[in-house]
Amino acid sequence: MSRKIPYAVASYEKIVQENYHFVDKTRFIHELERYEVPVFLRPRRFGKSLWCSILECYYDINAKDQFETLFGHTDIGRTPSPLKNSHLVLRFDFSKIKVSNRLEEIEISFKEECLNSFGLFLNQYKIFLPDFIQPESRDASTMLARILQTVRMNNAPPVHIIIDEYDNFTNQLLTTRQDRLYNALTTGDSFLRSFYKVIKAGVGEGSVARVFITGVLPVTMDDLTSDFNIGQVITLKEHVLEMLGFTQDEVESYVDAIFQEQAFPESLKARVLEDLKTHYNGYRLLPDAENPLYNSTICNFYLNDLVLGKGKIPVETMDDNLRVSVDWLRRLAGGDHPARELLEHLMLEGTMRADLSMLRSRFSMNRFFSPEFLPISLYYLGMVTFKAEFRMGFPNLSTKRIFAEYFNELEKIDVSSGYAEIFEAFLENGDMAELFAGYWKTYVGQIPAQAFDKANENFFRTTFFELCARFLTRHLFIAIEVKRPSGRSDFEAIGRPGSRFDGKAHVLEFKHLSRQKAAELNFEKMEGPRPDEMEQVGRYARDLKAQWPELTVFSHVVYTVAGSGFRFFSL
Repeated sequence: MSRKIPYAVASYEKIVQENYHFVDKTRFIHELERYEVPVFLRPRRFGKSLWCSILECYYDINAKDQFETLFGHTDIGRTPSPLKNSHLVLRFDFSKIKVSNRLEEIEISFKEECLNSFGLFLNQYKIFLPDFIQPESRDASTMLARILQTVRMNNAPPVHIIIDEYDNFTNQLLTTRQDRLYNALTTGDSFLRSFYKVIKAGVGEGSVARVFITGVLPVTMDDLTSDFNIGQVITLKEHVLEMLGFTQDEVESYVDAIFQEQAFPESLKARVLEDLKTHYNGYRLLPDAENPLYNSTICNFYLNDLVLGKGKIPVETMDDNLRVSVDWLRRLAGGDHPARELLEHLMLEGTMRADLSMLRSRFSMNRFFSPEFLPISLYYLGMVTFKAEFRMGFPNLSTKRIFAEYFNELEKIDVSSGYAEIFEAFLENGDMAELFAGYWKTYVGQIPAQAFDKANENFFRTTFFELCARFLTRHLFIAIEVKRPSGRSDFEAIGRPGSRFDGKAHVLEFKHLSRQKAAELNFEKMEGPRPDEMEQVGRYARDLKAQWPELTVFSHVVYTVAGSGFRFFSL
């Protein structure tokens, strides 16, 4: 029986019991056990909640009889640590805490979530805590302290605390500029500080054996330091870099297994692997990291659609959950105007300078929002990643497309009305030159003059791609900066099987000219592309043809001049 794809499945028990695929990362449990209170941070959609479930199943003393079923087929099952199935596991999910503009309401939601976890814990482990007495006060810290006290009094197995999404609700306060509430939560005698104080005391007294914490940013952890200075942020440790996310080898093995079980044709595999690499790979978490990582949850999003579609290449490559709110950009940059400047820079240059000395495991809220710290802040949010030792840029095509959408949103560029006629015509005649002319008139025509004057090859290539991806994805595989044997092709559009473009492909080479260079070339009267560009786009077309011999490849060269116009040549 074919296994299912675990997209949006965060329960390890469900994955095992209901026959899902599983990319085995359990060897990293040994690495985690080097630390008593590890804090592991990753951007959204990297599989953090599933990892918490794996740890819960591994350490739960009540799951001792299920160990072989749950882990016998895994690395940790073959070489278990002495701590397996030896703890009472208390798990929290702080993403469920509701944010309000009143501290009292946040505390109520926090208490409710904690009490739910306490209730499950006490019911699950009542045999170990027979004389537990509810305290008069039902606040989270008092309840946790009473539970840990009862564990000590009964000489019960120690508690293993798992906190998933520890900073979800505090980050929401930061994005909505509720700094007063954030400071109230992380300073003084707040309920949150009291909660972490109890955990720290439990670790010191031995009633808490281990703590594992996940989140996105180290900001809240740093601001809680005085009360929770035992947390060991291991996010940047080389030996756990690959604990979450997929490596290239893991993706290839995963896809091989899917194709074998589903009996998909081998000819399809290269297309799937290229799609995955283009859209989801590229997270290089340290400049010298051995392997860039794929976003695992979004890979599963794509592969799930592939399997449910019985081998039809997915049309939608973007999971909306990957998109970080544009409010983060506004907050990080310091408002709409600086956010537009940031987007403009990334759209034009594609990379930004990064000071490696600023890459820390901990930093405060004030540091996080300081202008010079912006590349590191974007890095932690998964918006940029290392491209070189002192450069950060977009990890992959998905994040580049998201930034193009941010640009459109902040610049108030209409990308919905006025385009139907342009794309309908392209579907009828396949005329790429006419399509580009429509983009220039309808989209580029809306760009503010200041941005238009600075626009360059990277900008025009990216915005043309975003628009085509928005309207033509059902008919074409569209990608930019595709790595080929001869180099990186600027723009490719390959017909989907069964579409009206089946068997056809377009390759575009973009060249941006200064006004001076355009004048030297007599830009308006150019009769064709220069030999260098013809030769370059020809190489990419041959690369494409070599990979897919059945394709008829059409080659084009586009010249653009900032603040002026364009020339489009089809070869």
